[in-house]
Amino acid sequence: MKRSLRLLASALALLLSGVAQATMGLGEIAATAKDGPVTLYYPSADAEQPTRRGPFVLQVAPQGQPVRGNGRLVVISHGSGGAPWVHADLARSLVQAGFVVAMPEHRADNYKDGSDPGPDSWTLRPAEVSRAIDAVGRDPRFAPLLALDKVGVYGMSAGGHTALSLAGGRWSPAGFKRHCEAHLEEDFQTCVGLLTRLTGGPLDGIRKWAALAVIRWRFGDDTPRVHADARVAAVVAGVPAAADFDMASLAAPPVPLGLVTAKQDRWLIPRFHSDRVLAACTPCERIADLPTAGHGALLSPPPPGLTGLIGDMLNDPPGFDRAATMPEVDRRITAFFAKHLLQERGARGAASAG
Repeated sequence: MKRSLRLLASALALLLSGVAQATMGLGEIAATAKDGPVTLYYPSADAEQPTRRGPFVLQVAPQGQPVRGNGRLVVISHGSGGAPWVHADLARSLVQAGFVVAMPEHRADNYKDGSDPGPDSWTLRPAEVSRAIDAVGRDPRFAPLLALDKVGVYGMSAGGHTALSLAGGRWSPAGFKRHCEAHLEEDFQTCVGLLTRLTGGPLDGIRKWAALAVIRWRFGDDTPRVHADARVAAVVAGVPAAADFDMASLAAPPVPLGLVTAKQDRWLIPRFHSDRVLAACTPCERIADLPTAGHGALLSPPPPGLTGLIGDMLNDPPGFDRAATMPEVDRRITAFFAKHLLQERGARGAASAG
């Protein structure tokens, strides 16, 4: 057994050594009538240069020529109102290990259009991930470099909800309604997003009444939402929205499922979300548990200059050392995908070497 593990490690090292010096390319698959654009990070031989995207300056090779990596794709599902730039640090870790990374833009719940977040978006997102995999498979730049029979999915926040769906989770809008009826005050931001907050003042009663009225009007459908994609072979959910899931559907996921949790998360209170998943799913792996991190810890690089309610929800709390923490979290996520997406290939190489 020890010899087999050593051979496997050697084979993986050889596999990854060919991309260790690659730069990170940045590309895009254009939007269609049905879907938004898909942003791509990938191993490239071209030189990186400072490239501005929104408020961020990224070191990437824009439209760089792709080079062969490890042959595997990881899809990242962004959070509500999210952009592909806030996961560039994780993308770099994955690209350095040879992965191609694809980030679909989720309809009506992205940085350009935040008009319809929550259960309406959660219903659409898993199929958008599947169509992003299809789009990468049709792209002549990447199709020859990838085998799409084993794809990884990572999602954070609302993207974590997407990830849980692709790991076999079953949920319904009525489940969201029931959670908010039972725990509105304790988990208020989950139920209302950034529309308002409770202040402890005399208007809180009106805020809670109005929130429940809208939730009951919009989210009464108890039809289970399920989505299966046989190509998805490993999933990581970071600080996921999870209160509306039937936890029995996540007790024994059909694919390896890892979680990243943040104890100081005030947007998706852990005891209603990530902790419930971990309690229900005994085979799940807690990739990282961040005791001093808030909800925005997994946005890396973090959005600058956030103020007001969104700043309270996403800015790092006092005592959280981002520089010392997040590179290791990215390495652990990358290692999880390498273990579950590359192991069979590495084992075949080790057997050949033996």
